[in-house]
Amino acid sequence: MYDPSDRGTGIDIQVTERLRRTLALVLAGGRGSRLMELTDWHAKPAIPFAGKFRIMDFTLSNCINSGIRRIGVLTQYKAHSLLQHIQRGWGFLRGEFNEFIELLPAQQRTVGENWYKGTADAVYQNLDIIRAHRPEHVLVLAGDHVYKMNYGRMLAQHLACHADVSVACIEVPLETARGFGVMAVDDDDRIIRFDEKPANPQPVPGRPDLALASMGIYMFNAQLLFDLLVKDAAQPDSSHDFGKDLIPALVGSHRVIAHHFQHSCVMHEGAREHYWRDVGTVDAYWEANIDLTTVTPALNVYDENWPIWTDQPQSPPAKFVFDSDHRRGMAVDSLVAGGCIISGAIVRRSMLFSNVRVNSYCVVEDTLVLPGCDIGRHARLKRCIVDQGCVVPPGLVVGEDAALDASRFHRTEKGITLVTAAKLKQLEG
Repeated sequence: MYDPSDRGTGIDIQVTERLRRTLALVLAGGRGSRLMELTDWHAKPAIPFAGKFRIMDFTLSNCINSGIRRIGVLTQYKAHSLLQHIQRGWGFLRGEFNEFIELLPAQQRTVGENWYKGTADAVYQNLDIIRAHRPEHVLVLAGDHVYKMNYGRMLAQHLACHADVSVACIEVPLETARGFGVMAVDDDDRIIRFDEKPANPQPVPGRPDLALASMGIYMFNAQLLFDLLVKDAAQPDSSHDFGKDLIPALVGSHRVIAHHFQHSCVMHEGAREHYWRDVGTVDAYWEANIDLTTVTPALNVYDENWPIWTDQPQSPPAKFVFDSDHRRGMAVDSLVAGGCIISGAIVRRSMLFSNVRVNSYCVVEDTLVLPGCDIGRHARLKRCIVDQGCVVPPGLVVGEDAALDASRFHRTEKGITLVTAAKLKQLEG
């Protein structure tokens, strides 16, 4: 079994050199329909997260912090806001040093003029562009997960194990494993079985409550990937997907190695878990953001050694005004981004994104308020998400009457209410 603490003399220098010759491809074309109206006008990777970032920023930051500075971003569904964000916030790479973030929207570039039909097809349709960069390794990533990972450590294992393909994996509860690619490995971490979204996931030996799941992160030897994509494109019965088609077909015939996330997860001192979140549902999105308001959250966004890069709007400081017994501007156990004004209102255990105004006598608790919202006087918002640009009318109450909330907005099984501009407009009628 690969030991990450025993890399051999010179392996770190070798990895650094190989990272410069690695091309990262970030798959960012999915809608994320389980996020309901949050993705009506934005691709899932462009959704705001953690007060000032976008979900995509975490994957891109992992690349930059790991030493990978040649990146392609493959987009499709309603990508305008994502493309704009990358152009504005990620333009610091220098082309003269062969550094770039290249935007690769679906363009019907291949015979048949199809949109991206699967994750593998998305890469295949840009194969001429990818080949022109002459990468030695290609790292395929998803742009819609939140985590901090040093991809250099994954490449180190890939080289040490003489792998053809490496698949990043994480242990997940057996009951949730049906939504993942589930694998079995031998004593040397070679994958001996790979099932995409199985009805009966195979548990980890000795841990009947856990399964070893793919994170959708793949490190390929470049020429092998090129050959596989050409072969897969010619298969009419293929779904042209890495997890469903390419990876399972390699098991047994190639050296497909599992890379355990704990070997490359970037953790802060005192952290108790290897943080990785798929924030693909309204509940998961709310929970991951609200967790950041706790005293010691599982995700550290204050780590200067592994910063999260993003587009930085030029916003004024957050402002808190009025200090009388019945009208006090205050926020407790909360994150408040730049440009916000809390005017004689109370905010508890909540997250206010950029340029939010909370007017007098409001109470906002356990709530996410996305950028550009205005909360009218006397409103009471509890356990909800207020979508971007909403103007909440004075006196609106959300989170105190489940039946009423469900009749006006989307309300999840866990009791989180999604307040959107379209639904608010219906209330006016």
